[in-house]
Amino acid sequence: MLTVDFNRLGLRPGDRVIDMGCGAGRHAFEMYRRGADVIAFDQDAQELAGVGDLFEAMREAGEAPEGARADITQGDALALPFADGEFDRVVASEVLEHIPDDERAISELVRVLRPGGTMAVTVPRWLPEKICWALSDAYHEVEGGHVRIYTDTDLIGKLTAAGMVYEGKDHAHGLHSPYWWLKCAVGVDNDTFPLVKAYHQVLVWDIMKTPRISTLTRLAERALNPLIGKSMVLYLRKPDEAAVGAESGAA
Repeated sequence: MLTVDFNRLGLRPGDRVIDMGCGAGRHAFEMYRRGADVIAFDQDAQELAGVGDLFEAMREAGEAPEGARADITQGDALALPFADGEFDRVVASEVLEHIPDDERAISELVRVLRPGGTMAVTVPRWLPEKICWALSDAYHEVEGGHVRIYTDTDLIGKLTAAGMVYEGKDHAHGLHSPYWWLKCAVGVDNDTFPLVKAYHQVLVWDIMKTPRISTLTRLAERALNPLIGKSMVLYLRKPDEAAVGAESGAA
């Protein structure tokens, strides 16, 4: 279940990319399949070990093009252990809402992106997230949980203030918003509630691409995304140094 559109990001084979806060690795795996040189970065050593194991399984199964590389790195989002401008593409999916000092994390993401490189940042969308917070404190008041709700204006402002150029946004996972509202209403840990179980099965069918069910869910999600898509996806570009220099000279 991908949130980022890699065609819109401009991902190409051979690009060096970082998936910052990779979690279980869904975006890192897809970028590896597309032939990128991938670094899956996270603070959670246990999750990273699982990502590394799957990278190895993908290599053995020939699921990535020859020449593509993938590795894991554990560390702190506030002090990325990489050189300035090391990456062609940066992905930060559903991670900034967990970081108290998000502006410092954004600064680090911009620092490691090369001039002319692109970035995709995804966070929970304001309205679906606001409803979840209103329905359940347990949804966000957990260790490592969500510490803020972003508006698009707020997050775009922080990213452009850090030096990025905003190029557009999208919304994803419209079917997931009602699911999480339901979980928040009956208890976020109450997975045995009949309607929660039934809804979860529909989402599993969609992810597994079950014929007929998947077609219906994809159509429904496409219709719901602009209205209640659970994730907001921003696409940005770091200005090219030559272009910045030319603009300064003209001024």
